Amino acid sequence: MERHRALASLIDRYCEGDGVHSTPLPRVGLIRMSSPTEEIHTLHQPALCIIAQGSKRVMVGDLVLTYDRAKYLVVSVDLPVIGQVLEASADAPYLCFRLDLDPTVLAGLLLEQPAAAVPAAATMAPGPGLSLGVCDPDIMDAVIRLLRLLDQPAHIPVLAPLVEREILYRLLCADGASRLRQIAMGESRLAQVNRAIDWIKRHYDQPFSGDAVADAAGMSVSALHEHFKAVTAMSPLQYQKQLRLQEARRLILAAAMDAATAGFRVGYESPSQFSREYRRLFGAPPLRDVARLRAAQGAGQGMVV
Repeated sequence: MERHRALASLIDRYCEGDGVHSTPLPRVGLIRMSSPTEEIHTLHQPALCIIAQGSKRVMVGDLVLTYDRAKYLVVSVDLPVIGQVLEASADAPYLCFRLDLDPTVLAGLLLEQPAAAVPAAATMAPGPGLSLGVCDPDIMDAVIRLLRLLDQPAHIPVLAPLVEREILYRLLCADGASRLRQIAMGESRLAQVNRAIDWIKRHYDQPFSGDAVADAAGMSVSALHEHFKAVTAMSPLQYQKQLRLQEARRLILAAAMDAATAGFRVGYESPSQFSREYRRLFGAPPLRDVARLRAAQGAGQGMVV
């Protein structure tokens, strides 16, 4: 409890209002919200998220995870997720620490571990790309020390990488750290799924090709579907649709693009199909959905990841 209060105090001090805040610490972001949010769709990159105050629900496919300060969230691949802050108020805002995961650092730490301590992650079947772990005191202490470097910016270049390594090392040693180990191993099943995800992200606006995705991943089509769904809770084609629709939503909202043009830009040839799939994902047709989003932004609800 005392550690979470200390972490909450640090996060609140360095967040100027609600929203997602970058910091001088490499790969570290801080999130603050003073009220619960609606469901927010976003592409979540690999990261460690620790809540110091409040609670949140994260959904991908059929997988739903709810967590608070007792747990941390690890995202091991780029995932189109739905996030929703559940507990937050003006007096007790939602406060969250986020560290984007660097595969290079993880790989270096993995090489330094005794061989007997590292399972054969390359041959392990990958699990869900979202997982929860227990926030133990050692991890919390390291995170607090990392944020305290914000008071000593001159020491950040030397000390921040050392503390980041400690955080990642403790995560690699924790129970259920197989996903993190697979991130670091270039030939793991998770790495192959990551290559498939990268191909889809680069070609999301083009006609889907299961053979091309499988070739990029270095897997058979059947193995790709099996492992891709195990990690992302969706098929490769469903993943592509989520990317298309999220980008179209962004274009309509941020670039003031009309729905038909946005749909065409992300690869839809049929406006009616675009509108139908958009409504299925976001719960309303494009114009009504974007009007709702603008109203929420006007009320102070930012994009939270």
